[in-house]
Amino acid sequence: MSAAQGRRTLVLGGIRSGKSEYAEALLADSQPVRYVATARPVSADAEWSARIAAHRRRRPAGWRTTEVGDDPLALLDVLSDAEPHEHLLVDDLGTWVAAVAELPGGESSDAVADRIAAAVAASPARLVLVSPEVGLSVVPATEAGRRFADALGTVNRAVAAVCDGVVLVIAGNAVLVKGAP
Repeated sequence: MSAAQGRRTLVLGGIRSGKSEYAEALLADSQPVRYVATARPVSADAEWSARIAAHRRRRPAGWRTTEVGDDPLALLDVLSDAEPHEHLLVDDLGTWVAAVAELPGGESSDAVADRIAAAVAASPARLVLVSPEVGLSVVPATEAGRRFADALGTVNRAVAAVCDGVVLVIAGNAVLVKGAP
């Protein structure tokens, strides 16, 4: 990651936009890199398992992986416990928000957004965070879908506010939203 990109970069994009590949490329020449995976494997869902496998295959051999899918709040500790010389790639905040929403005694989306933004702001590591952009399509038809979209939008806004750079990936093309080119 170049100094021009800052210490914290949020990479947004739609499904299959290329946002993860773009984020990975930002750290291609960095060491050490820790990939923080937020997805939970679901053995009964072959398509989801294939997506996770594709992400795993793309990671360079020298990158370390930390999986927080089964304990989503562990992401907050990973961010705060990171070392200043580390480069963390968090992929992605959408699956993280969905997992946090399933925890018993769920917090409000504002509280979750405040917690993740504070952890991002306080992390001593260089960060690249990946998240799906919401709100570019129809409003979800279900209450659960609307709650998720609202929560993720709140998290994206809070995280973007504490990041030095924000990039939106559209059809494989990165558009700078915030920060230096």
